[in-house]
Amino acid sequence: MTPPLLSIIVPVYYNADSLNELFERLTALESELAARDARMELIFVDDGSGDDSFKVLRGLQARRPGTKIIKLTRNFGGVASSWSGFPYATGDCVAVLAADLQDPPEQILPMFEAWKEGHKLVFSHRRTRHDPWVSKMLAGFYYQLLNRLVVKDFPQGGADMILMDKSYIPYVLGAQRGVNYSVYLVWLGFEAKLFPYDRQERKHGKSRWSFRKKFLYFLDTITGFTATPLRLISLVGLVVSFICLAYGIKLIAWSMINGVEVPGFVTLAVLISFSTSVIVTMLSIIGEYLWRIFEIVSKHPKSVVEKAYLGDGDEG
Repeated sequence: MTPPLLSIIVPVYYNADSLNELFERLTALESELAARDARMELIFVDDGSGDDSFKVLRGLQARRPGTKIIKLTRNFGGVASSWSGFPYATGDCVAVLAADLQDPPEQILPMFEAWKEGHKLVFSHRRTRHDPWVSKMLAGFYYQLLNRLVVKDFPQGGADMILMDKSYIPYVLGAQRGVNYSVYLVWLGFEAKLFPYDRQERKHGKSRWSFRKKFLYFLDTITGFTATPLRLISLVGLVVSFICLAYGIKLIAWSMINGVEVPGFVTLAVLISFSTSVIVTMLSIIGEYLWRIFEIVSKHPKSVVEKAYLGDGDEG
């Protein structure tokens, strides 16, 4: 029988400083796999890096000719760059690994062993993380909402390291643009095998995962899987209407009982300000859903491949 092939997709964005160490550790992983009668396929996706990442990748490809490099035209984001590597994966199972070395490449080995045992979807979830307390707090809030609104029992620490059977690839490729495919696979009902790991402190470069990108990722995840925010604003609208009606009845009754005019400027200003802010918030949430509809209808590509260096003399 042909030894099983593990494809590893590595999104790269300003990771020139960490790529050589990552390559050495992946080479060691390849030796471990070979000892278990398995093979490894490496697919690096350059997500529009502005540093020497692509140059370093070409050097690594010269050292290991079978390595594939997918160069995108610009930065499309971590999810889109990972997605860009899936069509080039030919393995029996596929793993996604960050290039910054905060997720240890060695963690892939027990995930692969779990796949061999019959688990078609394997996650490694963060048990601990060396991040600022603000990031930890916001991440905890995000995963709480994810569990309450989208999917139950999703790992609280997050599951960026994922290994899946090749039979799941069509589901990933069929997902809409911006969809978190790890959440998507769980949402579809596939059961995942979980392995804990400790997220390492970043040693090379600085994170490009800005608050803005995190917030947009949060919006894409929530609005991509549930209509709960729309139902909540409907509930808020009903509650605010009831409060305003009750307050208006109270003022009219007070005026009739006391026979005086209602002192209304301050009250009116507060009510208008409050109701306006509620309306703006509601319109913003509705706008997010309308934007998602526009993205789907417009059929914009998730990413654009400038050139594929497939490591065997073939360039796409």
